[in-house]
Amino acid sequence: MAKLFGTSGIRGKANITITPQLALQVGQALATSIKARTILTAHDMRTTSLMLQYALTAGITACGATTIQQGIIPTPVLAYLTKKTKADAGVMITASHNPPEYNGIKLYNPDTTAYNETQENQIEKLIAKQRFELAAWQNIGKTITIDETQQYVEMITKNVVLKKSWKLVIDPGNGATSQLAPQMLRQLNCSVTAINSQPDGYFPGRGAEPNEESLKPLCKIVRNLKADLGIAYDGDGDRMVTIDEKGRMTPLDQIFAAYAAYAIKRQKNKTIVTHVEASMCIEKMIEAEGGKIVRTKVGDVNIAEAVKQHNATFGGEPCGAWIHPNYHYCPDGILSSILLLQTLEEANQPLSYFISETPRYPLLRQNVACPNSVKLAVMKKVYEALPAVFSGIKEQLKVDGFRLTFKQGWLLIRPSGTEPMMRITVETENRKTAETIMKKAIKLMGKLVKEATR
Repeated sequence: MAKLFGTSGIRGKANITITPQLALQVGQALATSIKARTILTAHDMRTTSLMLQYALTAGITACGATTIQQGIIPTPVLAYLTKKTKADAGVMITASHNPPEYNGIKLYNPDTTAYNETQENQIEKLIAKQRFELAAWQNIGKTITIDETQQYVEMITKNVVLKKSWKLVIDPGNGATSQLAPQMLRQLNCSVTAINSQPDGYFPGRGAEPNEESLKPLCKIVRNLKADLGIAYDGDGDRMVTIDEKGRMTPLDQIFAAYAAYAIKRQKNKTIVTHVEASMCIEKMIEAEGGKIVRTKVGDVNIAEAVKQHNATFGGEPCGAWIHPNYHYCPDGILSSILLLQTLEEANQPLSYFISETPRYPLLRQNVACPNSVKLAVMKKVYEALPAVFSGIKEQLKVDGFRLTFKQGWLLIRPSGTEPMMRITVETENRKTAETIMKKAIKLMGKLVKEATR
């Protein structure tokens, strides 16, 4: 059986790879693997999400567990409520920022962390072998419908006070935050203009992913209304992207680095967690504050585990998926945007000034075609050959592909998890150096792939 789980749960095109049959089996495998009493489920607004939730529920109840159905909520709310409702596990039906024809399934532990690779492998084995512990007819599980979203709202509003009446433009992108985000920000005394705030599984406003192209209308509205800030969320609300007071999209690595540096100023533990592809501007900012960075494999699951393991102050991916362990371990767009507003108040700075001291470096990305069948063999050769190509190597990291750190930058070679490609990323203090490193890396990779496919 092909591997089901990727870097963020199971994901694919609905009714093609993500079918009701698969959802049914995931429910059966989950209830069987943890011998669950109760499992909390929720979904986003995609047209296929309710269908998949029903199938998932059938699988869970068939194995004797009670299903608590929450309805449409953002992914971080599902993760938080898994803990608050004392469920044995939580399941979110969503494909996050993917287009509307996609859907997916993501599993959560009672401590709000997503399922790790070991747990995912256990689910996959049960599905592959069809070893489900079905209950007798008189012992099938119950299905209960609840709405405990207010618990999430209170978790934030009782801990965060905004003194300034922020003038905001919010763009939920017709996603799962469409009603909750504007409501919470208004409750915190913000003046909110909301666009694309009608939940719609077709994502007609700007699509599910907040990127530079799709957020051009939001940038224009922020400028025209002279707002303090623009905030956009992705389809399931685990990411947020900001627009500064001048109507410009904030560079994702820079705002992550600036917020992380501010977050550790008053903390005893000055550890920040991010992945191997994140910019070195984060090191520059964190080390200036006496902190350290732990780098993990790409994926919020890996980052959340490392945040917990190292008792880190903050962590996340610079795509806008930030983790605040004082609240929970799931990336949370709404929480991140509110805590950012609180930070800007404390710093008494507009967003453009807040990130102005964070450096930006030239970053190059290139793909080299590589058949999936030889990726493992090629990476073994990369480990052997790459250090000989470059001088002045300060650090070698093998947590996800192979990352070399130099005095003025870094190089990462890692196999794509979704395409027959090897991905090369280079970041240095000047573009000419980055281009030189990239040329050498491409030349080596072409040679190694050619040798492996003879």
